[in-house]
Amino acid sequence: MPGLRATWIRWRNALLANPKFQRFAADFPLTRGIAHQRTDALFDLVAGFVYSQVLHACIELDVFKRLQSGPLDAAQLAAATNVPRPSIVRLLDAAAALDLVERVGSRFALGAQGAALLGNAGLADMIRHHSRLYADLADPVALLRRGRGEELAGYWPYATSAQPSDVGDDAVSAYSALMGATQPAVAADILDAYSMRRHRVVMDVGGGEGAFLAAVGARWPHLELRLFDLPAVATRARQHVPRATLFEGDFLADPLPEGADLITLIRILHDHDDDGVARILGAARVALAPGGRLLIAEPMAAAPGRDRVGGAYFGLYLLAMGRGQARTPSLLTARLKDAGFRSVRMLRVRTPALLRILVAEV
Repeated sequence: MPGLRATWIRWRNALLANPKFQRFAADFPLTRGIAHQRTDALFDLVAGFVYSQVLHACIELDVFKRLQSGPLDAAQLAAATNVPRPSIVRLLDAAAALDLVERVGSRFALGAQGAALLGNAGLADMIRHHSRLYADLADPVALLRRGRGEELAGYWPYATSAQPSDVGDDAVSAYSALMGATQPAVAADILDAYSMRRHRVVMDVGGGEGAFLAAVGARWPHLELRLFDLPAVATRARQHVPRATLFEGDFLADPLPEGADLITLIRILHDHDDDGVARILGAARVALAPGGRLLIAEPMAAAPGRDRVGGAYFGLYLLAMGRGQARTPSLLTARLKDAGFRSVRMLRVRTPALLRILVAEV
């Protein structure tokens, strides 16, 4: 079967690369639409970096926030952003082509995509953060040969530190704040997908500044809350979840405290290599008593070759970070069973391309 597929792929590619066939497909009524779609898709790959920089410029200039109260003309936006009028018009026309803004006569209003972005707390912070990834991707071949970025790896110090528990407060403040800012939307999806009514004690491992636990406590006030993270990170959580019990340690090296009947790993495993995943899952299994549950929520990969988010975006992002990969639910399920968990199930979520949830029971 693999031989037949390889033969088919060679024949297909020879046909698609043939200029005469390309001209025929673009002219023939039954194939014209497909040919045009493939041309547009290929150009989008070429222009994708430009699109991302249009978005980045709009974020840096607060274009969406400025348009939130209503349409403005180019002169008003030029004065507000300190950008020459011809240049701001160029940016706004580009943003309009991407549905980020839209023209209303001679003025510009917030577009559908721009409005959706404003409704997602923390997304602007994440987009600003991508300037580091773009710097590493300026020479993608050099990134691939190094096997690690320079800008992004420095932003996530625990990913490159031999002793993560020794990482200081100055090194973790930026990424802890970013994770905290982007956590509310993630927390809402998780808490809508999984009821914690039956649980008594929830421990968020790698809980950062406590944004997820704060959302858990607000939704389920009966729960006892616990947070486990590196010393420099865990202490930052007290202001967000003052009633939580904080535990300091390195989940790659230290045992997890016992007593919780639900342990959560929110956007944790994809940041680690296979050995790290095995250690984390093993520690969670030891810490949970029979009947306890482990909830994993993070980006997961889909079918090989067809997954832009897991395969393309996270593949390169995590390479630049220096560690980790997006894994398929089936692979994570196998890892959970290797660690001694049973009854692994996937929950339905709103945006599976960005977040999936697995729940495993001891």
